[in-house]
Amino acid sequence: MTQAALAPFPWSEVWGQDAAVETLQQAASDPAALSHAWLITGPPGSGRSTLAYAFAAALIAEHPDDENAMRQVLAGTHPDLTALRTDKVLITIKEARELVARSFFSPSAGRYRVIVVEDADRMVERTSNVLLKALEEPPEQTVWVLCAPSEADLLPTIRSRVRALRLREPEVADVARLIALRTGVDEATAEQAARHSQRHIGMAQRLATDDGARRRRDETLRAVLGVRGVGTAVEVAGHIIQAATDDAKALTAERDAAERAALLRTVGIAEGQAVPPALRPQLSALEDDQKKRATRSLRDGIDRVLTDLQSMYRDVVMLQFGRTGELINSELRTELEALAAAWPVERALIALDAISDTRESLERNVSPLLATESLLVTISSGRTP
Repeated sequence: MTQAALAPFPWSEVWGQDAAVETLQQAASDPAALSHAWLITGPPGSGRSTLAYAFAAALIAEHPDDENAMRQVLAGTHPDLTALRTDKVLITIKEARELVARSFFSPSAGRYRVIVVEDADRMVERTSNVLLKALEEPPEQTVWVLCAPSEADLLPTIRSRVRALRLREPEVADVARLIALRTGVDEATAEQAARHSQRHIGMAQRLATDDGARRRRDETLRAVLGVRGVGTAVEVAGHIIQAATDDAKALTAERDAAERAALLRTVGIAEGQAVPPALRPQLSALEDDQKKRATRSLRDGIDRVLTDLQSMYRDVVMLQFGRTGELINSELRTELEALAAAWPVERALIALDAISDTRESLERNVSPLLATESLLVTISSGRTP
């Protein structure tokens, strides 16, 4: 394991980011090294949020041994931590304004007030503009910590007001060791999960411990390899979207029911009792948030499929250039070698471009089914529509 994995609390959960941990440890202990706003960037699964909350804990604690305060921060219950994490497609202007308002409060118990914004890339321009003034001139004891995949995902005006910290991408072998340590799975399963997840730690952990997830991934890739025309493209696209929809429902249904029950208990309504008209707007607002979360969950599920497809056609290109030892999907080597021999390089690149175009279409709210059908038709024909 790396040195960061053995770092003292609260940094002990941050894995594989020694340089970033060292930078933030120094900033938390030395006001001269502390910036008022930070942007932590790195690929999905690299530990952006874990590092952000460890930093927040170190900033808020009165001294390095104040473990009680640090644990409160990591649990999200400390009064001097304000965190925004969204399950919806976008962060709203209302949510941004509430953050800004909170940023001007003085710390109530700790050294600093810390505002953590996960998925800061989910802000449109007008929402980002709400944060600008607060980022430019925050109160002396307030620190902003934004998280995003890359600096390019935020407006230049935001980037100019923060100190950027880029996380490194871990190696497959490193992720495999971590997954084996955390889950107890055998080395072969951990290595496969790390490889298939493309070093995304959270996804690797899911693949390592969920037989169904591994099976669905394999079935999806093999089904796409079997597409031979419009008919099978439509059929396979339907299966992909149905599987992503079922996954999204499974992930959100239990939480939706618990939230509804909690709201009804709060306003004193028993289960099964009619909701009075005066309280229906609150219930409608909750249902609206849940629908937005379901949309995000479905998009994330489809995006995981696109990422898997991208890895497969990336492997085809690697084989076409003789890079046989660097396959993500080595279990499909025979099928991919046949495809690499049958296709010109240009056709494999068309498939990769089509996957990128599909992502853009989904961001523009194109029907997921139509976008996926179009993608598979393009892949099977080698021609763009």
